[in-house]
Amino acid sequence: MPPDATPAPPAGGPGDPGGPADWSLGRLLSTAARLVEHDWNAWLAERGLTHAGLLALHALDEGPLTQRRLAAASRVEEQTMSRVLDRLERTGHVERRRDTVDRRRLVVSLTPSGRDVLGQIRAADIADVLVAEHLQDPAGFRAELVRLVSGVSPPPRPAADPHTDSTRRKR
Repeated sequence: MPPDATPAPPAGGPGDPGGPADWSLGRLLSTAARLVEHDWNAWLAERGLTHAGLLALHALDEGPLTQRRLAAASRVEEQTMSRVLDRLERTGHVERRRDTVDRRRLVVSLTPSGRDVLGQIRAADIADVLVAEHLQDPAGFRAELVRLVSGVSPPPRPAADPHTDSTRRKR
């Protein structure tokens, strides 16, 4: 969606009976998330990315990871990460190589193109701009969202490593 275009407003205006002013917090949060996500996804698509792809690039910014650890860091299933990496590899943002220690494992790393697009996204600060331009107190809103997310989400589970997992069956 172009930057000057906006999605159709939700049914009922802000002051209309049955409009957003009357909605529950959950419905407001869900609707706001969908509207922002729509603009965010369009912006990312213009750069050949998806939200899941961006999560992977962020995780890889600190260094190469196995595909399994990358999936865990991005909080997605390994199968999903495989599809995400296929796309990122096609666009030249990541590369997968066999682990030099265990050739069965794939190690994923950012390419210069991946680092460049990640830098562009950070410089544009678009994720915050899409939201902040509509708020009176963006910092306060952010603090409350951090508190909400921290309160409702379980900590990420590390991926099991079959070479060190003590819970696997002994043969």
